[in-house]
Amino acid sequence: MKNSYSTSQECKLVAGTKIVGKWHRNPYHIVRTLGAGANGTVYLAESASGLVALKVGINNMSITSEVNVLKHFSKVQGQVLGPSLLDVDDLVTTNGTYPFYVMEYLKGPGLIHYMQNRGAEWLGLLMVQLLGDLERLHAAGWVFGDLKPDNILVVGPPPRIRWLDVGGTTLLGRSIKEYTEFFDRGYWGLGSRKAEPGYDLFAVAMIMINCAYPNRFEKRGEKSLALLKERIESHPSLNRYRDVLMRALQGKYEDASAMRAGLLEALSKNAAQTQRGAKVKKNKPAKRKAAKRKDRKPSYFVEIFLLTSFLLLAYILYLFGQMM
Repeated sequence: MKNSYSTSQECKLVAGTKIVGKWHRNPYHIVRTLGAGANGTVYLAESASGLVALKVGINNMSITSEVNVLKHFSKVQGQVLGPSLLDVDDLVTTNGTYPFYVMEYLKGPGLIHYMQNRGAEWLGLLMVQLLGDLERLHAAGWVFGDLKPDNILVVGPPPRIRWLDVGGTTLLGRSIKEYTEFFDRGYWGLGSRKAEPGYDLFAVAMIMINCAYPNRFEKRGEKSLALLKERIESHPSLNRYRDVLMRALQGKYEDASAMRAGLLEALSKNAAQTQRGAKVKKNKPAKRKAAKRKDRKPSYFVEIFLLTSFLLLAYILYLFGQMM
């Protein structure tokens, strides 16, 4: 179908606006704006089947590219990667015609918000899940490109990573279409902007760093790797994953499965250290100066700690099994 699409700035819709697709005649009521990017604006909208996310683009080429990516996502074996595609149409206004598409509305907190008040093991588990999704995406011939916490939601229970904006998704071997400096290895001088698995793996490492430093930080001079290493080693929740993060930042992982295996090893090692530390604490002799009644109290609390730790570990393993 041929159309004369508007070449002006993006189409801005306000809450309460009703739109009807030119071709499929499906009606939508705009509720509010969810976000805006270089290629258009995403709105929360009401449809005949419930709440949806509706993206109005600036030009047909970018929207068509994103629609094709969502279609490819639906064909990737395993877990659902991005939101499901529901409708593709055109919006006719007095200022011109704008392409839009409608997708599943994913409800859940952003990654950084979700990680607040949660332990470092949760970050490792969620990144293991993310790397599994990236492995399937790379196998299908794509690189996510603009991978960052803003494009990740945690839905559930059980907790499940889901991707949002697919505008930066690029075919393997091509130049990355969209990127955000903090998560871009080119910005840090640690690699090119060629679409390859290592580009996404670098971004995963930077996502973990961003969860520890929500306000982010800028590079200093030419010593980018030294700065990142210093930030990793000075934060307890990152230092436990230091070796994995440094390998990812330097492009030493061949694929997502290798980085995923490294994270799983780190999680297992940290869990074993925690258990050993708890046993050592339990086996320490009571001070002679303490009364017998007081000796039992610390032991009682240590036993509760061990039991709680065991239950937490069992629950995490259960969640991990659900995420696979």
